[in-house]
Amino acid sequence: MIIHQTLIDEFTYQLKANVNEQLANGSVRLHNIQLNDSLREQIEQRCFEAKIDLYWEEKQRTLTDFKLVAMDMDSTLITIECIDEIADMQGLKAQVSEITEAAMRGELEFQESLLRRVALLKGLDASALERVYEERLKLSPGAEQMLSAVQQAGLKTLLVSGGFTFFTDRIKQRLNLDFTHANQLEIIDGKLTGKVIGTIVDADEKKRTVERVCAELNISPAAAIVMGDGANDLKMMSISGLSVAFRAKPVVRQQASLALNFAGLNGVLNYLS
Repeated sequence: MIIHQTLIDEFTYQLKANVNEQLANGSVRLHNIQLNDSLREQIEQRCFEAKIDLYWEEKQRTLTDFKLVAMDMDSTLITIECIDEIADMQGLKAQVSEITEAAMRGELEFQESLLRRVALLKGLDASALERVYEERLKLSPGAEQMLSAVQQAGLKTLLVSGGFTFFTDRIKQRLNLDFTHANQLEIIDGKLTGKVIGTIVDADEKKRTVERVCAELNISPAAAIVMGDGANDLKMMSISGLSVAFRAKPVVRQQASLALNFAGLNGVLNYLS
């Protein structure tokens, strides 16, 4: 919980917490609280209004309880939706973004939405991909701190994305990730054809990928932390030991173990300290 001292003091009193533990990064942990449903709802609402991330722990866990961190890419590890930015090169960002948002809210099947969006990119010069990577792709706040901590703790890293290999391959090299899996855009004579090659990485394929990597590492999915923001992340999040919704759609926040609505990705480290 990010410190806002007046609220923290109030919650300490309301929850009858007997320990108020100050953590790094301006966070605090309240121990041995007394909670009922009404009080929980009230505190959650107050925190959201104050832009404070709050999560409840039944038992304290650390990074060493896990062996793998699996992450979505677009709007999770990075700040943009790559396909929307590629579409901007065609003057079609608004049209493509509308389809993207509908898919992330769970209102449109991801596979259908991807094929519709990619088809709109037909004829675009492939150099647009490099422009998006160099000019627009930014890591989400706290991403590098989070990855540094999990890698130092010995966890493996997986980037699994409904986006494109052009970006995941570069991010893998840049951040020294262990595994990546994403969609491959078909490019002929330096132009996008408007098609995807091979199996589409949708919600089911994301889940299969997490299961496959866990099997390769000889670990249970319960030893995985899975981070995402959209409806197509829910299936892989559901099999994890810890699911993290990062600045996510409401349907994802409601089903995740914890939601980082305001903190950076490194906020998960406070939960696992």
